Amino acid sequence: MRRAAAGPLAPVPGDRPTVPAHRSAPAPLARRLASVAYEGLLLGAVLLASGFLLAPWVSAPSHVTAAAAPLPLPAAPARLSLFAASFAVGALYFCWSWTGGRRTLPMKTWRLRLTRRDGNPVGRRAAVTRYLAAWIGPALALLAYVALKPTGAARYALWLVAVNYAWAWIDPDRQFLHDRIAGTRIVRDQE
Repeated sequence: MRRAAAGPLAPVPGDRPTVPAHRSAPAPLARRLASVAYEGLLLGAVLLASGFLLAPWVSAPSHVTAAAAPLPLPAAPARLSLFAASFAVGALYFCWSWTGGRRTLPMKTWRLRLTRRDGNPVGRRAAVTRYLAAWIGPALALLAYVALKPTGAARYALWLVAVNYAWAWIDPDRQFLHDRIAGTRIVRDQE
């Protein structure tokens, strides 16, 4: 009865909106790339702190004397453990920051927000998918490095790290590859 009096399309108190109130325009590519650069600095700091905390567990004394190797590398299992821990720290940092309407510091600084394609906040599954998809470029670079090392052209593999971001120049909506895969997009924040 209330709907008929207010009109067929008028919202009724208590109804849920079908379109999110903060539906925003896509963020410009330059702003998103600047945010990525800032994000890299912060991620480096987070990984440096976590590496410092994990160093006592991965730098066990080795059989190599200090004279032979002034800065010995940890054994392969320790390096793999450190990489796995760094990967997990990055996953926790980003997935927590992207879900529930939260943002990373660079996203706040550049007034950006990560949303699903429909404008709603990102859930855990999409955040994890986006994080894993963001590793496509670095994984390709690592594989190319291993493949090109015997030829002496391994340095050219470094360019593959940028695959996810270079994708925006060929994507019709100018989305990064990991956003396309995860079904997310970076928009301008209206707050």
